[in-house]
Amino acid sequence: MLAGVQKLSGAAMVLSVLASIASAQGAPTGPAGPMEVGVIEARLEEVPRSASLPGRAVAFQEVEVRPRVGGVIEEVLYTPGDQLAVGDPLFRIDDSAYLAAEASARADLAKARANLPVAQSAYDRAEGLSGRGYTEAEVEEARASLAEAEATLEAAQAALDYAQTELSWATVTSPIEGRPDVSTVSVGDLVTAGQSDELTTIVRSDPIYVDMVETSARILSFRKGADEGSLTPNEDLEATLTLENGDVYRGTGTLVTPGNLVSTTTGTVTVRFQFDNPHHIVIPGMFLRSEIVIGTMQAYLVPQRAATRANSGQLTAFIVGEDGNAKQVTLTDEGSYRNAWIVREGLSEGDQLIVDGLSSLQAGQAVTPVAATIDSDGNVQDSVSGDTSGAED
Repeated sequence: MLAGVQKLSGAAMVLSVLASIASAQGAPTGPAGPMEVGVIEARLEEVPRSASLPGRAVAFQEVEVRPRVGGVIEEVLYTPGDQLAVGDPLFRIDDSAYLAAEASARADLAKARANLPVAQSAYDRAEGLSGRGYTEAEVEEARASLAEAEATLEAAQAALDYAQTELSWATVTSPIEGRPDVSTVSVGDLVTAGQSDELTTIVRSDPIYVDMVETSARILSFRKGADEGSLTPNEDLEATLTLENGDVYRGTGTLVTPGNLVSTTTGTVTVRFQFDNPHHIVIPGMFLRSEIVIGTMQAYLVPQRAATRANSGQLTAFIVGEDGNAKQVTLTDEGSYRNAWIVREGLSEGDQLIVDGLSSLQAGQAVTPVAATIDSDGNVQDSVSGDTSGAED
């Protein structure tokens, strides 16, 4: 009898210990109530429609300097990297031969000028005495001699002009404004007119071009939206730049050309914008990321933390249904703006979009909505959990 009592007492003790553990762990004693979730109200608004494109900086002007006359380099007249104006001297070529050629041409011009009055007098005399000592043939000969003297004078003047031009080419000058590269020749090197090797390269990078690449499919999508009226295009397109280190470049670019050809290998179109670059921060050849505001459209902005994209590409989110339960909806997006998806279909004006408390939420679950706000960084403020860190639920 005592053994039976002892066995019963041991079982009771085990049950008592298990009950204590369950109580300490907060085991539910009844059905759970509705789950509190943070919500925002879905509102149609004017949303900028933008495109983020890769780009590459291209010099506004770039020229390879070559000599127009041959000779020995006598002096390098510039410092690499210094800003040049149009006409600034770069190299001086030995001009002895060109000085001699100019002197010879000048002498020929003086001779031609001296011969012209003689020919003119001979013609005037022959014409005045025509039929009285001068035959018609002699008059014609005097006229031809005068014409030849005039032509010789013009040829001598042209030869002098060209000799002076060649002499001026002995000093190689900058054809554009920009910054020169290091010289490929030094004093004493022999150069020839029109040689294939450049003496130096000059690059103008203020302003600067940025060539951006966009797919032809997206361009067609933008045009379709404009034709259908869902997209209001901007008349004057502007672009912003993000540098390779992540810094946003100050200033906006203006459209130069929208591109007229589609690459047969990549299916893309090159769009060129022009940016002011007074401090030469953007260097030709640099790869950049650009943002172009194409226009505006009426859409809903859904915080990216409030939506989930499946492997199939389908975008879903939760709203509070009319029955007070969580309802999963499928969204049709048109890209993103800042920290939000641009949604055109799947929501209605005034829907309560659930943005917080999503970690354990399931469709059909009873919820209690609590108003929340989303800051510019995509973090939830005044939510049910009080979390403002922006961490995923």
